[in-house]
Amino acid sequence: MKSQTLVAAALAVLPRALAITPELMLAANRYSDAQPNPSGDLALFTVSNYTFETKEHASWWNKLDLKTGKISKWTDDTDISEVVFVGPKDTSIIYINGTNEEGDGGISLYSADVNDLKSAKLIASLPAPYSGLKAAQTKSGDINFLVYTKAYPNGTAYNENLASTPASTARLYNSIYVRHWDTWLTAEKNAVFGGVLKKSKGGSYELSGKLTNYVTGICNVTCAESPYDQSDQSDYDIAPDGSGVVFLTKDTTLPLANYTADVIYYVPFHGNAKDAVPIQARGTTKYPETQGAAVVPRFSPDGKKIAYLQMYGIAYESDRSSVYVADVGKKNNNFNVQRLAGKWDRAPDGLVWGKDSKTIYVAAPDLGHERIFPIPLTAGENYVPKNITNQGVPAGFYTLPNGNLLVSDSKIWTSRDIYTVSPQGKVVKTYYQANKVDPGLKGLGPEDVSEFYYSTNTSTTDQQAWIIYPEGFSKDKVYPLAFISHGGPQGAHFNSWSTRWNFKVWADQGYVVIAPNPTASSGWGQNLTDSVQGRWGSYPYWDLVHAWQYVNSTLDYVDTANGIEAGASFGGYMTNWMQGHEMGRWFKALVTHDGSTSTLNQYASEELWFMNHDFAGPFNASAFSTSSPYWEWNPLLYSNNWATPHFVVHNEQDFRLPIAEGILLFNVLQTKGVPSRLLSFPDENHWVLNQENSLVWHTEIFKWINYYSGISKASSPY
Repeated sequence: MKSQTLVAAALAVLPRALAITPELMLAANRYSDAQPNPSGDLALFTVSNYTFETKEHASWWNKLDLKTGKISKWTDDTDISEVVFVGPKDTSIIYINGTNEEGDGGISLYSADVNDLKSAKLIASLPAPYSGLKAAQTKSGDINFLVYTKAYPNGTAYNENLASTPASTARLYNSIYVRHWDTWLTAEKNAVFGGVLKKSKGGSYELSGKLTNYVTGICNVTCAESPYDQSDQSDYDIAPDGSGVVFLTKDTTLPLANYTADVIYYVPFHGNAKDAVPIQARGTTKYPETQGAAVVPRFSPDGKKIAYLQMYGIAYESDRSSVYVADVGKKNNNFNVQRLAGKWDRAPDGLVWGKDSKTIYVAAPDLGHERIFPIPLTAGENYVPKNITNQGVPAGFYTLPNGNLLVSDSKIWTSRDIYTVSPQGKVVKTYYQANKVDPGLKGLGPEDVSEFYYSTNTSTTDQQAWIIYPEGFSKDKVYPLAFISHGGPQGAHFNSWSTRWNFKVWADQGYVVIAPNPTASSGWGQNLTDSVQGRWGSYPYWDLVHAWQYVNSTLDYVDTANGIEAGASFGGYMTNWMQGHEMGRWFKALVTHDGSTSTLNQYASEELWFMNHDFAGPFNASAFSTSSPYWEWNPLLYSNNWATPHFVVHNEQDFRLPIAEGILLFNVLQTKGVPSRLLSFPDENHWVLNQENSLVWHTEIFKWINYYSGISKASSPY
């Protein structure tokens, strides 16, 4: 009854909306989060878009007046890549210009007033592609700042434009973890650098001395790197008075490919890597069970504490995480780490401090959304936080001087909402809603989306699924089903905007989209997330079967007989698994994007901790036994049953699941005579990010599924 009530309520208010095509979605504005100045009077955010007719990108900065709500263009100077509010006034800024006068691949630093950008003054030219600017004004009026870039093993900054080109292209490795995501790893590693901008008599600044590398040289089994590999400036922070630096790195005592453990270091700003002290190295706090990945170390506004989030398992990338707080400046580097709300059954992944340094606001997956929760420093182990935001997934959130939070988020129907919310959860003011402003998103709204909960044989708890309705939806008509399986497997279909798998774009082809959150999904408690371990082809599959059966028996406006299914990554694996099982015959067509075809090939990946955890141990001869997850959940075991027309996407730069998986899938389908097609992009990784490539991706997939579902009247899917 709960599910039917939710769906009925949505249908009762569903008006006719305008369809969003792949072109409209891909060309639409894309937004950064809105970052406020110290007084909370204004905020800056970037906007970018793409024009298919001219093949041109455009980008600019907007200024939001937080008092009046007025939004104006701040600058269309595309060289301004990062801005930080810091200096004698609340409108003082320093910013990075992505080029320098030397044209050597370096960057420039400028100072300005946000209200008088034309009077900006050049501070320094830096001979490397630094980014990730963070800064703090010291008591003297100087500015201490942090940036990062790759560094040579000797600690000096690396600049590809200035580096010598070797005669050979050979790569030689002595240990595993040779590549990650879409990049072959080299001896050059990310490092955090600090510098001082001395205040001059004229009111401007000048760079004093050289930059200090805080990271390179911390070595054991491996060497420290911060930000870690594919990460960014979220991995480090500077104290509010500029006196200290905190950064995280993978645990250097462990092999990189096998463990997720991180260590957070504190170092005085005027120190160096030799002075860096670990805050929570394994076995040094009163929480020995906490050994996993850490994120977002942040100084409190009063500079007395550092908050961070850390998972428990040493080799599990999707474990539950908790909030920890360390003291700064204690004798003998006693950080006195304390855990807050340790029994809370959620896994927060972002945080900011309240202005009073007494509350921490965290973002955590929760029931299909990512919600913001305040947690006081007095919270004990049994404290259960209460959310102050409801729908959507935040791209960023900041506390303002008046105690409110400035939130930038997205939802299935809007690429960006910007609003303030009180600590009690009241929306104070809404500044921006992209679906009400951007022409390409016109007509989209919350009425396009609803949800239901369904029962399954794997759990005593009902599981959730999203429904997304097509243009001009009427419950008196019938629409083919588009059933989309999510990746991970630990992850979820969230109420958020996506330029890769945009549910509304799929729906507006003429489908009712169903996006279930089965076993492995995050946001419904850690037990549901963890239950996929060793059960890839079992629990999630049967949950999806029950989701489909619910739709088939309950939603009269969904044509399941002419439905299609699609999935990426683990969702692609699940598509391949369905193809060999009964559920595969329930669809007219299938789509696999960068999925696993043979689980016996999983050690061709880079993050070995992932398979070691999910398949209950490393790959060895035992993987060929029928009781091993590597063997038991292999889609190829059921390839004799493959029959449903199948569209395959796999990209050459995907090192998470190498392209051989897609070619293997396509070869078997073709050999069996199953209608199939292979799409590959040589310049894309696990995702398709280039707008022109993405348009081809959408066009070819929709041509395929629309033919087999009967939506199109084409004579062929090719």
